[in-house]
Amino acid sequence: MAEDTKTQPSFGGRWAFGILAIALLFVLMPFLFWNATWFGRPLNDQQVSKALADHSHPRDIQHALAQLETRMETRDPSVRKWYPQIIQLASDPVEEIRVTDAWVMGQDNSSEDFHHTLLQLLNDPNPMVQRNAALSLVRFKDDSGHAQIVAMLRPFELSSPVEGKLDTRLKPGDVVNPGTMVAHVESSAGKREVRSNVPGTVGRWLTADGSSVAARQPILSLLPSASMVWEALRALFLMGNAEDAVDVARFAHGANGMSLQIAQQAQATLIAIRGRNQSN
Repeated sequence: MAEDTKTQPSFGGRWAFGILAIALLFVLMPFLFWNATWFGRPLNDQQVSKALADHSHPRDIQHALAQLETRMETRDPSVRKWYPQIIQLASDPVEEIRVTDAWVMGQDNSSEDFHHTLLQLLNDPNPMVQRNAALSLVRFKDDSGHAQIVAMLRPFELSSPVEGKLDTRLKPGDVVNPGTMVAHVESSAGKREVRSNVPGTVGRWLTADGSSVAARQPILSLLPSASMVWEALRALFLMGNAEDAVDVARFAHGANGMSLQIAQQAQATLIAIRGRNQSN
């Protein structure tokens, strides 16, 4: 009986090509995601203009704004040709764009048009837009956003968007960012998501899980995030008053697990506030 002379397929050819392709995907996909979401990737003038005009891609607009911010920091005069578009974006329906826009306008405190627009953004319905506008106004030596800055040092209360039954999703100590879903509310119109519009840490629920809540009723208290505290302390170092000392002092000794850097900034801010108070 003759032996079977058929050879076994070798580990090569299409198999090797397929494995190589998969390996490349594992490397390429994270790079493509990073490249698409990283706002540090340089854009030329044509790309900036195209991005600012394309309202179907909000992240491209944010990318362009971030690039313009970098140019403003280097005092690039060519950026001024986009100032009318930057001002127009302050009324964009996409909240994330307005948040970025409010911060970018603070990079040129010589523009009175920016100054005027930032004052209007203090009344924006999104608290992060208000906060960025308030911080940017400090660069104009304008303390019109003082109340918003002090509020960054205090717990923030999230409210229910509708009447219904509360279904909590997080527990005290959980960290949230803008857009994080914290709860559901079962209403007559169906299930409604409750998402945070500020960064922070879950402090305590103001209403029990499964309880009935009214529309606009506060349901959750969020402790301030380290980034918000840091920015507020820096702003109050420049324009804080004696009444702010109580809020600042809570962070002067590492409150709520905050870093040593924040405690040091709080101490420096208290010294600056007391110095201004003594000179007045």
